[in-house]
Amino acid sequence: MTSRFESLDPATGDVVGTHPVDGQAEVDRAVGAAFEAATWWSALGFHERQEHLDRWKGVLARRLGQLAALMHDETGKPYADAQLEAGLAIDHLGWAAKHAQKVLGRRRVSPGLLMANHAAYVEYQPLGVVGVIGPWNYPAFTPMGSIAYALAAGNAVVFKPSEFTPGVGRWLADSFAEAVPGHPVLQVVTGFGETGAALCRSGVNKVAFTGSTATGKRVMAACAESLTPVVIEAGGKDVLVVDEDADLDAAADAAVWGAMSNAGQTCTGVERVYVHERVHDEFVAGVLARAREVRAEPGGQIGPITMPSQLDVIRDHIDDATQRGGQALLGGPDAVGEAYVQPTVLVDVPEDSRAVTDETFGPTVTIAKVASMDEAVSRANASRYALGATVFSRRRGVELARRIRSGMASVNSVISFAAIPSLPFGGVGDSGFGRIHGPDGLREFANPKSVAVQRFKAPLTLTTFTRTAKDDSLFAQLITMLHGRTPTLPKR
Repeated sequence: MTSRFESLDPATGDVVGTHPVDGQAEVDRAVGAAFEAATWWSALGFHERQEHLDRWKGVLARRLGQLAALMHDETGKPYADAQLEAGLAIDHLGWAAKHAQKVLGRRRVSPGLLMANHAAYVEYQPLGVVGVIGPWNYPAFTPMGSIAYALAAGNAVVFKPSEFTPGVGRWLADSFAEAVPGHPVLQVVTGFGETGAALCRSGVNKVAFTGSTATGKRVMAACAESLTPVVIEAGGKDVLVVDEDADLDAAADAAVWGAMSNAGQTCTGVERVYVHERVHDEFVAGVLARAREVRAEPGGQIGPITMPSQLDVIRDHIDDATQRGGQALLGGPDAVGEAYVQPTVLVDVPEDSRAVTDETFGPTVTIAKVASMDEAVSRANASRYALGATVFSRRRGVELARRIRSGMASVNSVISFAAIPSLPFGGVGDSGFGRIHGPDGLREFANPKSVAVQRFKAPLTLTTFTRTAKDDSLFAQLITMLHGRTPTLPKR
């Protein structure tokens, strides 16, 4: 008999639902069924798949409140934030379904002068079955960044949600089955780390993982046994840079939202801030004024810490910062309770403290004064993480954003890149590799297929053993004519 586990409301400890602990046998059965469904799904073509995905999108939109309520129960996040998350997931689904053919469909490319007797084509074909391992902090939006794009690309999906939010995963699969009955194109397996490892070893064609860097390394190791490729969206220690000409009210508001929303449990959340010394004090005053209005409590603007063990991490980071000379202008060691953490603003924190170097994943933020934006960029880039970044500057925003080592950046707004479906999402360094969202996200779940078609016999045939010395001489002359001159580039 299959064992079961409970998902709990982190605020109350009440049982939200019970779910099976799926082992290797159950995972293999799901993946086997997914391969059969993938044959049908990939044969439909882009237009018919879009019709099915649009039907699913309609189901999700009409039941938005139901999904948001379940997310609220399993994560503890405020209902309004859960609704926002679900809405963004639906928007990404719509974009992926609409744009898949344009991005992945067969198109003609230039064969070049050497191969002018050929027609050249490229298209992107489905991988087959994609395994998705999702997180608990954004249990709908984040995995849908892989699920929706993989489905739109023509793949079947087996989804392993976090053990903290299995109900959301089951709800998504059940709603898909209503829109696309009779074919297990999207399935869910539930359980703990062993279930995720079983999915990695099940023979899927690719695994898309979102979670901590440490777990991402274990996923890669498991997938390496069968050379299964992976997409890793791991941790972050995202930075906010504030220039002397920034809109300080907007920057302070962005800092508080970026650091405190979802109780700080956001991979692209703001954890470090570097502010020009000329506006430092005014900016800090603005942050404190806003952060004091945010309460972590039942019915408050932010909810509890979803994963209980994270409370110890948050407490450790605050303790380490204050014991090494940092000041808690708001919150501090006493801000960490049994389920909730109150907003904490830290200044004068050493750059080598854990509150600056490691992912905290709580409603805390460190703020440091810098003499210039060059110093701000240098400190920002010193992190081993490089997921997202935020810049507030009227004159130099785009310039500074390009200089910061990160996969994504927002200028004069916070985390806005995640809400734009056409932009790729992902990091570098310890924040992972590969991309979801946008055209890159669609291509991530497809194999490029190149086809060259000879239209007429070339006057100079080189791929034959009957090639003559004269042919070789003509080829050398042709290459010299095409590429031998050093062009004069136009001045910029």
